[in-house]
Amino acid sequence: MIITLTANPSLDRTIELAAPLARGAVQRATANRQESGGKGVNVCRALSAGGADTLAILPGHDNDPVLVGLQAAGVPYRNLPIAAALRSNVTITEPDGTTTKINEPGPALNRQEADALIDLVVHLSDGARWLVLAGSLPPGLESDFYAAVVRAVRTRHGDRAPLIALDASEAALIAAIEGGAAPDLLKPNAEELSQLTGLGAGDSLEDEQELAVEAATRLLGRGIGAVLATLGSKGALLVTAEGAWHAQHPPITAISTVGAGDSALAGYLLAHTGGAGAPDCLRQAVAHGSAAASLPGSTVPAMHQTTPDAVTVRALTPANTSPNHP
Repeated sequence: MIITLTANPSLDRTIELAAPLARGAVQRATANRQESGGKGVNVCRALSAGGADTLAILPGHDNDPVLVGLQAAGVPYRNLPIAAALRSNVTITEPDGTTTKINEPGPALNRQEADALIDLVVHLSDGARWLVLAGSLPPGLESDFYAAVVRAVRTRHGDRAPLIALDASEAALIAAIEGGAAPDLLKPNAEELSQLTGLGAGDSLEDEQELAVEAATRLLGRGIGAVLATLGSKGALLVTAEGAWHAQHPPITAISTVGAGDSALAGYLLAHTGGAGAPDCLRQAVAHGSAAASLPGSTVPAMHQTTPDAVTVRALTPANTSPNHP
């Protein structure tokens, strides 16, 4: 079982344009889609499409459109009932694949709801193989919320605790790592990798793979088990105590990049739970991410839509660290 936690889920609307976005003008859309989203929800949707035993945990009242959408899609979930409606996000895609996102902040959660959400995760993660903590935090939650979740799960389950994957950004990401969360798998993009380590600038690490490996290696030295760094069109890196690898898919026609990183994480987890080694976990991650980028909106790929055989994987300088690869 792979459990995902999405503290700030959303109803994702994607609007497709036939021409570049023109600010201040009136344009007609050629198509629109609506899907239940949020990073953890997207991971769970991709895992479910890949045939994995998975469960999404999220807040939301029983008839919220996000939960209705998950039910209609056949994605298993457990929700913590709250009174407020979940947020809606809007994505605008242009013909060349340029993607513009407008994300709402989400409903505020109070301390009691935050504690109840942690309790639900602790309860449902008993016996799970992986726990995925992903996405932004809604108003009301402290920035160290993910660190609190990790402590609660590991304290309750001890050696039986699931492996933990973390995919967050900005204050939530920094607070989790500085708070000692030490996930078994961290999935930053290039900008987040730079933000955590001070190496590179912005997304420059997409072009500087050696520096990206150095940055990831520094994170291993802080107790993180493995770093899966997505590098946009430049593929992805996987750095563990056993080595470092880069993988890239042949060029694709990008339709929407929304959820591509989430699908990459799902691809890694699908391969890992299937017994694959590190290079093949990376291969499936890149195959999943590339397939997602070639699909409209936040659509996640099924396994048959991915092409792992097309992905090139090469070994890089190994990381000189001691943590074990999950």
